[in-house]
Amino acid sequence: MKIAFIGLGNMGGGMAANLVKAGHEVRAFDLSETALAAAREAGCATFPSAKEACATAEAVVSMLPNGSIVKSVYWDDVIGHAPEGAILLDCSTIDVATAREVILVTQQHGYQMVDAPVSGGIAAAAGGTLTFMVGGTAEAFARAQPILAAMGKAVIHAGDAGNGQAAKICNNMLLAIHMIGTCEAFAMAEKLGLDAQTFFDISSVSSGQNWSMTSYCPVPGVGPVTPADKGYQGGFAAGLMLKDLKLAMEAAEAAGAKVELGDHARAIYEAFAKDNAGTDFSGIIRTL
Repeated sequence: MKIAFIGLGNMGGGMAANLVKAGHEVRAFDLSETALAAAREAGCATFPSAKEACATAEAVVSMLPNGSIVKSVYWDDVIGHAPEGAILLDCSTIDVATAREVILVTQQHGYQMVDAPVSGGIAAAAGGTLTFMVGGTAEAFARAQPILAAMGKAVIHAGDAGNGQAAKICNNMLLAIHMIGTCEAFAMAEKLGLDAQTFFDISSVSSGQNWSMTSYCPVPGVGPVTPADKGYQGGFAAGLMLKDLKLAMEAAEAAGAKVELGDHARAIYEAFAKDNAGTDFSGIIRTL
């Protein structure tokens, strides 16, 4: 299949490479020449504009920084340039309202589209083990699923347009709360004279067990290898977590949802990200 891929950053570059490995003809575009060079090395054909990448494509995948850019790309570069009937997949993490608007407008122009944000981070993008949360019609999901499956380990239909984004921000709000709580527990255990490994051995098989504890432990040398073992570099940047938490708070306000812990997590990461936006989000333990 001919697939245009727009946005070849830390996540998109690995995702596009996995589509090539799956046998697809990937037509790639990014504003960064460095990203384009890496895409060519991975087997993608590269183009000087998103419009040219979309020409003749049977599918368009995008991985972009925010909702404003997503709208600009789809309004200016995809609609009317990708062949009518192409399946469109936006894997960016953006606000629910914008995701629904973009899908509605592209449908009005004869396209099918899904919002398909991801969970898993840079390593999962490179390794093809992402989880995709997908919003859109059942027909659009059926067309998008094989493409997404080439880049991930799980592709889950979350319901109507925008529900992929809803699932993503709810999940990441919960992740932020879990990580802060896990860090507080380890810091408290240390102050009480309890060895970190011993606390891990107990809590990881007790009622306090959670993903931030057992799969992404914020303490170096405890549990599986995580960014904590690499100076809190790589993984999922605190600045990106803050972005997702802000999206979650906007959605909660619009929906009238009460999210006191989510808002507190947003405030904690906002303070942390001022000087540590590029640090892995588990590095919040350093503030304790």
